[in-house]
Amino acid sequence: MNEDKMRTYVVQKHDASKLHYDLRLEIDETLKSWAIPKNPPRDKGTKRLAVQTEDHPLSYADFEGTIPEGQYGAGKVEIWDKGTFDIEKLEKDKIIVRIYGEKLEGKYCLIQFTDEKKNWLFFKCD
Repeated sequence: MNEDKMRTYVVQKHDASKLHYDLRLEIDETLKSWAIPKNPPRDKGTKRLAVQTEDHPLSYADFEGTIPEGQYGAGKVEIWDKGTFDIEKLEKDKIIVRIYGEKLEGKYCLIQFTDEKKNWLFFKCD
């Protein structure tokens, strides 16, 4: 599925109960979201677990600040990388995008695990 529209991409560094990175991609007028326990992959060959989480509104792409104690996701959130992306392939269990960020640049793949639907593999694929 090739589309001409450039879409919002953001990675938020989230220092919650455990430090992780939230990958967010604008798909179907929402931010599809995955939590990545380690630094996002910048080099080909580095693969990361990406756990799919709930969708977020598009306005959340600009959020930086502290989520108060007692609320879901409590902790500090800062934008680690931001830019745009275009979709090269969008399937139920495979997403291929070209990211134009400040830190992440190039073709990236998200492949869903067959046995655990919320778990995906995220890696640079070019």
